[in-house]
Formats: sequence, C-alpha cells, structure tokens
Amino acid sequence: MKTVFALVALSVVAVYAAPAPADADAQAAIVSQTSDVQPDGSFNYAFESANGIKVEDQGTIKSIKVPKLDETGRQIGEDNVQVSVQTGSFQYQAPDGQIITLKYIADENGFQPQGDHLPVAPSA
Repeated sequence: MKTVFALVALSVVAVYAAPAPADADAQAAIVSQTSDVQPDGSFNYAFESANGIKVEDQGTIKSIKVPKLDETGRQIGEDNVQVSVQTGSFQYQAPDGQIITLKYIADENGFQPQGDHLPVAPSA
C-alpha cells in the first residue's frame, strides 16, 4: 500500500512539475541533484534543472491506528497500519513567465497541495 501511495504521489508531482515540453525544456540539463534513501524507508531527494524547474521531496513511514471492522462494519478493535508520509514542493516557470510553486503533503489524509495559483475552498 505504501508503495502504491508513493507512486501515485510521485506521479502527481511528475505531471504537475513539468510544463508542456518545448525544445529548450526537453534539452534542459540537471544542474544539481541529491538523493538519500534509508533502510527504514525514509528518503529525500531534490533536483534543479537549467530551465529553473526545482523539485524537493521527503518521505517517511509512519504507523497509524485504523478501526478493525467485522463483516457487518461494526468496529471490533484497532489495527496498526504503516503509511507513507511525503512532503515536498516543486517550482517552474509558466509560459506567461509566472513562477508556479506548489507545496504539498501526502499522508493518510490524502494529497494536500498548497499554492498561490490554486483555488481555496471558502471557510465555513
């Protein structure tokens, strides 16, 4: 489950991090890159390309309690479940020249992006 969650989160990052490919963007070199993966499943990585795309991501594994249900849906206890928690950000220049920055956390509560370009739900 944690692998699927991590792949989904990374896929979302990959889709949103890359603007529509133009010749210059497709040929942009990676100017810096770091990666650190630990045996416990935690990791962090970052890269920056010559065209200004920047990506940072950190992940850990966390144990949470979830309700254990019987066949009728009645709670009969709790189980400990391992979940992946990722935080990060990416930045790129939009075709109109605006710098788009998105910060996010992805955990047991879902993918939670934040950015000035994103709509915000009205407060209750």
